Amino acid sequence: MKVNCQDHRQSMELLGLRLRLEKERLDPKEREEIEKRIKALEKDLALD
Repeated sequence: MKVNCQDHRQSMELLGLRLRLEKERLDPKEREEIEKRIKALEKDLALD
């Protein structure tokens, strides 16, 4: 299996954003922006 640095970076960003949603109290606008970014990363990584 070949590992692409860009895919790895995106995977780590996705993990961090998911943890942030779980652990932190966020205002609705910030939560919405994070959820949009998560959806975009999942699409890029073909996880959706």
